[in-house]
Amino acid sequence: MQADVLTTSLVREAGLWRRVDVVERTASTNTDLAARARAGAAEGEVLVAETQTAGRGRLDRSFTMPERSGVIVSVLLRPPSSVPASRWVWLPLLAGLAVEATARECGLEAGLKWPNDVLVDDRKLCGILLERVEPDAGSDVGPAAVVGIGLNVTMTEAELPVPTATSMRLAGADQTDRTVVLRVLLRALERLYLAWVRSDGDPAAGVADSYRRRCLTLGSSVRVELPDGTSLEGTADDVDEHGRLVVDGRALSSGDVTHVRRLA
Repeated sequence: MQADVLTTSLVREAGLWRRVDVVERTASTNTDLAARARAGAAEGEVLVAETQTAGRGRLDRSFTMPERSGVIVSVLLRPPSSVPASRWVWLPLLAGLAVEATARECGLEAGLKWPNDVLVDDRKLCGILLERVEPDAGSDVGPAAVVGIGLNVTMTEAELPVPTATSMRLAGADQTDRTVVLRVLLRALERLYLAWVRSDGDPAAGVADSYRRRCLTLGSSVRVELPDGTSLEGTADDVDEHGRLVVDGRALSSGDVTHVRRLA
């Protein structure tokens, strides 16, 4: 990953990104960037790792990727006070939209599985994790959002963590240079995030409709597995203004579910 190329192309006076760091190895880019956020780091920091040894996904699932086979990146965001905290639930969905746009720009037909998995040919291309970070005691900064993205780029079939995963190379992408892919991704995320902030995080300003159009879960029969071991089946009717999946009239937040599986 070429840090100098990324910095030159992404760090601009009027832009979102302020700093791009690339490290060879770390336990978790999210953990490292969260520590910076607690210490008062400004919005727009980007941390990239060639490999990480203790990556985490949603619900504390482990996340692994062979060295230099994908994009492992975390970004630090500080939505202004004009964006209500209740609207932060849209941040991981925004990240999913950015990855989906990146896949399309690289020649792939991709879609979103609620809440924020990116799929190609019904196989998982990317995972996303959002963490809200509270400042250290006595700090004069507010809470931050650290968004971690793990995008499979050059993985071979043998390197995939599960048979239901895929990579950009396996899916036939036109572009698999990881520096180029990350540049496209961060530009897409910048565009979406700044538009969201300008609307005070109002999903009705465009992000909700964009997400619904690209969400493969909607209109499908699904089985929703719940944390208590029970499940429910029904039709995924909508994603509401709070980013919740609506199944036969019941609204479910991402924290309310363990898995969502499409049945048809």
